[in-house]
Amino acid sequence: MNIPDLFEISPRFRQTIEDRVTRLEQDAAWDEASIDQLKNTDHIRRQKKLVAMQREEAERMRLFLERAQNRTPRPSVTQ
Repeated sequence: MNIPDLFEISPRFRQTIEDRVTRLEQDAAWDEASIDQLKNTDHIRRQKKLVAMQREEAERMRLFLERAQNRTPRPSVTQ
């Protein structure tokens, strides 16, 4: 499947994705900081995996936003 290099998204959708990236990064930082409090090696492993997945998803969304441009508003039709 051929995916175009650039595509258009609405400014509102862009903001939603940017907000999600911010939340993922904040959650990853908080989850990583909480690892020191864990004692069980399985819990530590799962927590590290969670942090890695949050950062991966944030990076994937950032790449998406780099390829997206804001949709230009369509002219309004007046009668």
